[in-house]
Amino acid sequence: MTTHVAIMKKSWGMIPKIISGEKKIESRWSVRKSIPWGRVKKGDTIYFKNSGGSISAKAKVSKVIEIENLNAIEIKNILTKFGHSDGIAITDYESVYNRVRNAKYCLLIYLKSPQKTKPFNINKKGYGAMSAWISVKQIQTIKI
Repeated sequence: MTTHVAIMKKSWGMIPKIISGEKKIESRWSVRKSIPWGRVKKGDTIYFKNSGGSISAKAKVSKVIEIENLNAIEIKNILTKFGHSDGIAITDYESVYNRVRNAKYCLLIYLKSPQKTKPFNINKKGYGAMSAWISVKQIQTIKI
């Protein structure tokens, strides 16, 4: 099993939705196959932190769907079908679509057993200052 750290945009307010169980899917959209594409598997653990903040939650992966060769219609269909489970308010679908409209790849990561964690920091050195996702064998290898 692999451990992952998902770095979230604080202004989107997704970590409280993960903890409450309202957000059941974490989606990642990209123009190219990039991390975490192909690396997240059922049974893995994902830790969540807001950019600039500490790890504050974790969840297990129950299922992963990888979708490629997206176009505008498929993106809108994914948002319609999975947006609510992804923690997106219906009133935000259009702004989310505008943010991901050029994506060719979408990763839908189903979350289970979400919980708060005692906050801790990580060392992202070697993973890129702008990394939005980090995969490691064990969280202790990057825990500060």
